[in-house]
Amino acid sequence: MRAVVQRVSGAQVRVADELVGKIGPGLLVLLGVSKSDGTSDADYLAGKILGLRIFEDENGKMNLSLAETHGAVLAVSQFTLYGDVRRGKRLSFDEAAPPELARKLYEHFVSKFANLELPAKPDGSR
Repeated sequence: MRAVVQRVSGAQVRVADELVGKIGPGLLVLLGVSKSDGTSDADYLAGKILGLRIFEDENGKMNLSLAETHGAVLAVSQFTLYGDVRRGKRLSFDEAAPPELARKLYEHFVSKFANLELPAKPDGSR
């Protein structure tokens, strides 16, 4: 699994002009799933992201985690994180998970935040 994590004051995702996800302060996570990933990889990555101390405390130091700030998570499936251009100029997505596996692991990843009562569903609701 690969993730790009961005701290946000708010984020939203639209598909064909339809709002499909929206959060306030928290983390935007672009999540790539490889064909060799399993639920243990999703568990590990969710735990790592949950514990990242990337939010400022009262002294302006990056000392607080998502759990401590009660921020939200907007997870976006992003198979392009497994795009490989080491050979030639055409992207290869051979390592990306097939859609069925990617969806299963994406949903498992999101559930790890939802179980902690953080707003983490694709639509940002609890």
